[in-house]
Amino acid sequence: MNWNELLRLPATLLAILAGIVLLVALAQLLAARQHVRDRRHLAASGHTLLMLVLLTLGIFLGGLAVSLQGYRFLSEEAPVVQIDSRILTPQRWALTLTWPDGATREVRLAGDDFQVDAIVLKWKLPAVLAGLPPLYRLDRISGRYDDARQEMASPRTVIDFSQAGQGDLLDLRKQLPDWLPEVDTLFGSGAFLPLVDGGHYSVSLMRTGALVARPDDATQQRIGQPLGG
Repeated sequence: MNWNELLRLPATLLAILAGIVLLVALAQLLAARQHVRDRRHLAASGHTLLMLVLLTLGIFLGGLAVSLQGYRFLSEEAPVVQIDSRILTPQRWALTLTWPDGATREVRLAGDDFQVDAIVLKWKLPAVLAGLPPLYRLDRISGRYDDARQEMASPRTVIDFSQAGQGDLLDLRKQLPDWLPEVDTLFGSGAFLPLVDGGHYSVSLMRTGALVARPDDATQQRIGQPLGG
């Protein structure tokens, strides 16, 4: 990220401003000390008062910058998988999955919707403030029927993506809960959307650990109804 991009961030601007204010406060402290040495107590008092005002302002701006930075983290998303759908027969679909590294895989699903599930590891607050993002492992993709009764009676398809081994971090947390003290929690997260022929979907992971699935504009029109979020 270059300086122009950094300067567009409100949190960064506030942090820079807070740093400048604190530097001016430090200059006022040095001036007050010099006036005390020169026995100019009235001038020293004025510089001390100004220093306290600037110090309070700098701390306030710094705290506000940290708060805004936290909200920015919560809104960031990491791409997980792109999904392209093609209908084979009614309620039977071929999906092409594309990962961020360019790897692809084709799977077959039955149902009206696809559902993606992941296992998410979230860190405790100190690690989050240090900038550590949640970790995730894509667990499975499955077909989902709109009608619950059909869900119980019709064939279901589940594609397992779990490739965990003995040294898998998420499994180690379950087996040795005290081994990773900065881990806050492990939980499952999922998202689903209706399937349409020629559909294109993006699945991403938010800093909160929630999976989000979105259709592109053309797919949204084919779905034929507004989706929340």
